[in-house]
Amino acid sequence: MAAAAVRNLGSSLAKNIREIRIHLCQSSAASQGARDFVEQNYVTLKKANPDFPILIRECSGVQARLWARYDFGKEKSVSVDNMSAAQVAAALQTLAQSKH
Repeated sequence: MAAAAVRNLGSSLAKNIREIRIHLCQSSAASQGARDFVEQNYVTLKKANPDFPILIRECSGVQARLWARYDFGKEKSVSVDNMSAAQVAAALQTLAQSKH
């Protein structure tokens, strides 16, 4: 399901968003879905959006969070703690469709 959501985003990711950041812990169970999402979908997203900045930030003990930066530096974030990879993909899709 996560892969399908990522394919639906395709190259349209950069229409509304200027940058994506994913904050996650390398070892916590709460960040497992975020780690799985990155492992399974980063390459697909990057191939569809080669010039688009997708930043992965790892820090021990940090809450898993997805950030989107829009035009004029406006940012929006959503917690992805304890979510599956599919739920992280859905959260990204929601942020990508948002007009901020």
